[in-house]
Amino acid sequence: MKNFDHNARKITLVLFAAQSLASAGFIAAATINPILGAKLASSRSLATLPTAAYLLTGALSASAWGYLMDRIGRRNGIVSGLVIGVLGNIIVLVAIPSSSFILVMVGLMMMGITNSAVQLGRFAAAEVNPPHRRGRAISTVVLGGVIGTILSRLLAVPVSGFAVGIGMDELAGAYITTLALFAIASVIVFVGLRPDPRDIGMEVSRQYPEAIPQGKARPITQILSQPAAITAVTAMVLGQVVMVAIMVITSLHMEDHLHNRADIYSVISGHTFGMFAPSIVSGWLLDKWGRGKMILIGALTLLLSCITAPLSPDVLPLAIALFLLGVGWNFCFVGGSTLLADQLSAVERSRTQGTNDLLVGLASAFISLSSGFLFHTTSYTAIAVMAGALSLIPLFMSLTFLRRTAAPAVA
Repeated sequence: MKNFDHNARKITLVLFAAQSLASAGFIAAATINPILGAKLASSRSLATLPTAAYLLTGALSASAWGYLMDRIGRRNGIVSGLVIGVLGNIIVLVAIPSSSFILVMVGLMMMGITNSAVQLGRFAAAEVNPPHRRGRAISTVVLGGVIGTILSRLLAVPVSGFAVGIGMDELAGAYITTLALFAIASVIVFVGLRPDPRDIGMEVSRQYPEAIPQGKARPITQILSQPAAITAVTAMVLGQVVMVAIMVITSLHMEDHLHNRADIYSVISGHTFGMFAPSIVSGWLLDKWGRGKMILIGALTLLLSCITAPLSPDVLPLAIALFLLGVGWNFCFVGGSTLLADQLSAVERSRTQGTNDLLVGLASAFISLSSGFLFHTTSYTAIAVMAGALSLIPLFMSLTFLRRTAAPAVA
């Protein structure tokens, strides 16, 4: 048991480190993607198309990663995803000086594939830990985004200056940063993720048979017919949709109000800090209060953010609203991930979790593309109102779920 606990802690820390580095890269690129899209696209309404392509490709590859990681292991799968991301960044760096919108799309699509592989790492952390530590394991990996936020803020502007100094476009700095961070993360995972979480997860299933569903793998439709599973998936999907709808367009909204690049980075960094910093306590709260209550609090926080975001275009009010947006996402995402993991047997995990991430990514891609058109034809306020209405769905679903259950510690 001692060796088992050691391996679980080590794997969780390795996945935390990988998430920290990869998140820094994703945040650096995500801040610039809409600005680069607006610069290269034939119409400003297509500014968010590269981001939508990134999210859509990530969504479509999520299920494939789930099946593939069952065959080649979590370690080989995550490393392969990070290498694809390195190549994608190289393509974007080639595309910028040639003003190729198509090549930017291709490079970001490859980074989307990377993101779906890295995101499955939170489930790898869950499967190597016993049920009573599962919430904290997932939140520890998601907490890597706090380090990512700090790293992206520290690196993006100086590396952009370096890019200009060597004759490259200022926007290239974000993708140089991302390339380097993905490469480092791939080495850490390749060296440190041993033994493979897939194998340890099987041992956890044998040690805690009473806490993990047993038997043959059920069809995904049967799994999602359970109130707990559908509540979990809805919280993650719509939490992501609300977050993306506002976050992806805020950079352009701030540019329209003549904010400088440093202020834009600050607001987006505050948002991503809100996404990941609550993981310091959210895993503990999940295991103490129950999954349903955390999803409810998350949905309420998303709604508050949607109300406050359009009130003022100034930096401080936007930073507060975007911070709240991140906190609401965290509670819905970590709460939903943990609640879903509670419902799955060892043989159902990767397949079902990959399908969940497919749904999350498809919804994100659709709303990302829609946000560009809505912003071009209506306003930032209209997007916030729509997002706020969507946040009501997980809010009422979590209330219904709580009424149906006694809501014990792992409700």
